[in-house]
Amino acid sequence: MAEKSNGANGYALPPLHGAELVMGTVALSLAVFMNVLDSSIANVSIPAIAGDFGVSPNQGTWVITSFAVSNAIAVPLTGWLTQRFGMVRLFTLSIVLFIAASLLCALSPNIGLLIFFRVIQGLVAGPMIPLSQSLLLQSYPKERSGTALALWSMTTLVAPVLGPLLGGWITDNMSWPWIFYINIPVGIFATFVTWNIYKTRETPIHKRPIDSVGLVSLVIWVGSLQIMLDKGKELDWFASTQIVILAIVAVVGFAFFLVWELTDEHPVVDLSLFTRRNFWVGTLALALGYGTFFGNVVLLPLWLQQYMNYTATWAGIIMAPVGLLAILLMPWVGKMSQKVDPRYLSTFAFLTFALVLWMRSLFNTQADVETLLIPTFVQGIAMAFFFVPLMTLILSGLPPERIAAASGLSNFARITAGAFGTSITTTLWDNRASLHHAELAEAINNASVPATQTFSGLSSLGLSPEQSLAYINRLIDQQAFMLSASDIFAASAVLFLVLIGIIWLARPVPAAAPVDAGGAH
Repeated sequence: MAEKSNGANGYALPPLHGAELVMGTVALSLAVFMNVLDSSIANVSIPAIAGDFGVSPNQGTWVITSFAVSNAIAVPLTGWLTQRFGMVRLFTLSIVLFIAASLLCALSPNIGLLIFFRVIQGLVAGPMIPLSQSLLLQSYPKERSGTALALWSMTTLVAPVLGPLLGGWITDNMSWPWIFYINIPVGIFATFVTWNIYKTRETPIHKRPIDSVGLVSLVIWVGSLQIMLDKGKELDWFASTQIVILAIVAVVGFAFFLVWELTDEHPVVDLSLFTRRNFWVGTLALALGYGTFFGNVVLLPLWLQQYMNYTATWAGIIMAPVGLLAILLMPWVGKMSQKVDPRYLSTFAFLTFALVLWMRSLFNTQADVETLLIPTFVQGIAMAFFFVPLMTLILSGLPPERIAAASGLSNFARITAGAFGTSITTTLWDNRASLHHAELAEAINNASVPATQTFSGLSSLGLSPEQSLAYINRLIDQQAFMLSASDIFAASAVLFLVLIGIIWLARPVPAAAPVDAGGAH
């Protein structure tokens, strides 16, 4: 096995200081922000894209699905790719290819090519998030690893919230290709700074054979799972033959992948990480917590826009303050994570998420902007305490050469859980709304005094019986979807309380043993 290290001391590199540390942090954060932003910025632009290309909105959603599928496939490959090419070289190459893919997306002359270039964009973006985490940890002293994780978490949490708001503004005021053009200057800056600062800090390279069987099986089961999750609601889940086939392929493919990777001499994904208690406990808590959080992040603006008559911009404004307290508190949480058992900090995060969701479960159709904003501000506290302690648990005790693989696997679990959370939440929202609609509609009959008075009032305003029924049906819809959203908010609050038990399955992390990613020893 050939091995080399371009860094002067292999992994035993001193941390960065001064301007280099600041510029390195900015460049890595911008790369992550650009990546995460692209996973959500296109969502609100789908109608404009579909209209320009003369296709249905359903066809247009493949612009989102294609990126999500290819990105989910690439993320768990990060550890293996890092060993093959080196952390710095792989990260820099990912940014360069991401810029090129963004330009091609913007210039696409038809929907087919746009989807193809989004697949490429998702594939090359895969290693960027876990590697940015590893490089940040490498840049800071061991005792400040919590601060490094806090800075990384800020960009990962804020970008999905800002994505729809920025995407909506660009689509309304410019044109949809600009959601891709904006990546180019950001990417060029991040590439130039990253390479200049980190090129002498390359990690060792291990020339391992390609596990082609593991790679193909990974592509098959992850691709099938992601497409199933993205298209399930649209195709009425298991009432659709296509969804059933995708589910079978995903389950069988996953079983084969699991057996193969656990027995292969050079697996493409290092599943042996799951033999470490803190890794699997932290990853499970991160995935389930993020899936619950993300499902609710998707639900709130949908409810506001579809049934509370909020514009996309105003729905974005309601969501935007979520990052305010998170940004202010994260550096402090980063320092705290080196002194306080991360299990306590994670417990506080989950308790705060439960409080936020309980507050939202009390919303009604008369809720004003102030009422909607208060839980959003409080949620920033939960977000500040969410990522850093859990990542500290996940990466605790790992040698530097396994950080990239662990980060890739845990981020894969998080991204996949986010897709599950979105699909489950939106499906439950529709199903519960149908139930509430039926219950509310039962009260609309000739024997109901309020109903007859309402019909009489609408008739006096000049509405026909059909128009009156349509108006009342809209009111029932509004109430039904509000009640359904309240059900999901309440259930999610209970789920966060239950998830606290998982956190405490982890072993305590000694305060004197911060995450080590190859800083000074």
